Order: sequence, then structure tokens, then C-alpha cells
Amino acid sequence: MYDILKSRRSIRKFTDKNIEEEVLEEILKGALMSPSSRSIRPWELVVVRNKDTLSSLSRCRGAHSALIGGADTAVVIIADTRLSDVWVEDTSILAAILQLEAHAKGLGSCWVQIRNRSKEEGVTAEEYIKELLKIPEDYNVECVIALGYPAESKTPHEEDKLPIGKIRREQY
Repeated sequence: MYDILKSRRSIRKFTDKNIEEEVLEEILKGALMSPSSRSIRPWELVVVRNKDTLSSLSRCRGAHSALIGGADTAVVIIADTRLSDVWVEDTSILAAILQLEAHAKGLGSCWVQIRNRSKEEGVTAEEYIKELLKIPEDYNVECVIALGYPAESKTPHEEDKLPIGKIRREQY
């Protein structure tokens, strides 16, 4: 796990190679094993593979979301907000586990934040996605995880550059 954490980086450029269905299913099943508060599991996943829909989805936040258009798959992570008051935390845990599972399978990924972000003046990224994907009103969108085989490589995190000073022991 340490090696996975050390080498996982956000990937914004993907090859044209399709993710094999069995690989994608394992990634999605891994995400569904994510812990959630009181095991409520308020999250749901909308998997997008259609190129036209990916292209539309890539416009949810302008330049910040353009990378989605080059991905093989996007996983939109949503939550039924009626079920839990900590849906943000629960969806965030799931998103992180999904990215780690994807990396362990040789894929690249990038988190695109949706909650509290705008598409353009007067339109939120969430409103745009909910309309595009026909997501029910009682659901909120946390993020989109773009997935694909990486077309770029990044160096692993360097241990000597970790912010060790952010670790406190016993007291602040």
C-alpha cells in the first residue's frame, strides 16, 4: 500500500486504449467496499463511457474539467443527501479508494471537484451534471473521477519533501 500511495499521482492525459470491462468492474467493486458512516452507504456511482457524454461532461468546469474528454471512463460520485449528514466524507473516502484501486491496476486517474464549483456565471457544475445525467433532485454530486491508461508519467512523491511538520504527537 505504501508503494501505491507513493507512486499515485493525478493523471490528466490518457491514451486511446480502452479499459477492459473486467478491470473496470474490479475497480468499481473495490470502491463499493469503502467504509461509510454507520455503513449507510449514501453514495452511488454513475459510470460514463460514451464519448459524446464524456465530451459534454468535460465542459462541467471549463478548463478545469477538460481532461474528462480524453478519459476512457468517468465515474461521477453522487450521494443521496437524505440518508446521511456526512455524505461529503463518505463520498470522498469512496473516491480516494477508487483512485487507489485504479492505480493498483495500472490506470491513471484524476479527481475533478464538483461540489461548490461553478461551470459559468449563474450555473453550478453540479446543476449542469445533474441535468446532463438525469440525476434525481435529492442527490448531490461530489466529484468526477476520470480514468484511463496514462499517456504521461509522473515521478513518485519524494519522502524528503513530505510535510512532516504537519504531524503532531500527543498535543498540538
